[in-house]
Amino acid sequence: MTIHKEGYPSIVITVVIVAIINAITHYSFHDYAIVLWLGYSLSAFLLIIILQFFRSPSRTVIINDNNIIAPADGKVVVIEEVREHEYFKSEKRLQISIFMSPLNVHVNRFPISGIIKYVKYHPGLFLVAWHPKSSTDNERTTIVVKHDNGKEVMFRQIAGAVARRIVNNAAHGNDAVQGEEFGFIKFGSRVDLLLPTSVKVKVKLEEKVKGSQTVIATFE
Repeated sequence: MTIHKEGYPSIVITVVIVAIINAITHYSFHDYAIVLWLGYSLSAFLLIIILQFFRSPSRTVIINDNNIIAPADGKVVVIEEVREHEYFKSEKRLQISIFMSPLNVHVNRFPISGIIKYVKYHPGLFLVAWHPKSSTDNERTTIVVKHDNGKEVMFRQIAGAVARRIVNNAAHGNDAVQGEEFGFIKFGSRVDLLLPTSVKVKVKLEEKVKGSQTVIATFE
């Protein structure tokens, strides 16, 4: 299992906690088999959970300029037309939102190739990721990439009630390469795509998608 670099501090902290739990269990309850079993089981559970949180599997990306691919693993929870005010000045956009549970891979990848035209971090609240106002009120980072065809795609990393750490490596003016990593959201949350309304949607509500693998929509 490959571990993402963002997980190293959390893993070190977890190992220390596990060591303390095991030491207390071993030296204080060594005569109680059930307590020993519970202590060791809890330690193993914590370590396994943290390791799977930060796994970063290698994936082969087949670049297709006509496709808009999933920027994250998760489940499609929103497909609707909205007015986008931050960058597109109230232009109508098609919003497709992907909810990332704590069990998903948390790496975020570029949905299209192009030039990064806009990057902005917004401090905010930590509402649950499925809350209707999480897209506009929660802590988030907004990124816009302009495709070679002239069309622009916005995507947002949105923090949730558990996810309190958004990592974004995209920078204004740099190249975006479809499928390459641009960030990470610790412990899950949500990623919104704001697409041109002319795209042809390829996913359905409640569908599970895989980052860099699932085609979300195609340009028309």
